[in-house]
Amino acid sequence: MDYSDIRDGEIAVTPPPATDAGLIFIGRIRTPWTSRDQTPRQGALDGPVCRLEIIEPWLPALQGLEKYAYLEVLYWLHLSRRDLVLQKRRGDEARGTFALRSPLRPNPIGTSRVTLVGIEGATVLVRGLDCLDDTPLIDLKPDRFQCAMPEGK
Repeated sequence: MDYSDIRDGEIAVTPPPATDAGLIFIGRIRTPWTSRDQTPRQGALDGPVCRLEIIEPWLPALQGLEKYAYLEVLYWLHLSRRDLVLQKRRGDEARGTFALRSPLRPNPIGTSRVTLVGIEGATVLVRGLDCLDDTPLIDLKPDRFQCAMPEGK
């Protein structure tokens, strides 16, 4: 990974050695975006349908998910640099990493609130993502502020 693309005002540090957090990927995310420049800055709930491809042995964990209108999707931003503490968006002043929703983070965990479109076997169809195609999927949760789907949907 090329870390030479630091903008004026940005600061990179040498992070401490990584420790094993024991993450287990439960699948892969399929989106239409193959580069960071194409990817929306934040997903839109009416954006394109994206696919969450769940792998064994996690398929039974989908049971009951269809009852929810909105989900929280957690994913690993596997191509993101992890050493910036100050970042600068074009035309803006530098801000601390924790004051931004940037994918460049010490632990590059992405999160999106998405609309559940449907479930087809091992594939969960959603709208509202903002990540690259083939992003590793960490977890799915029903949106805690959203009650179950209305009857008949």
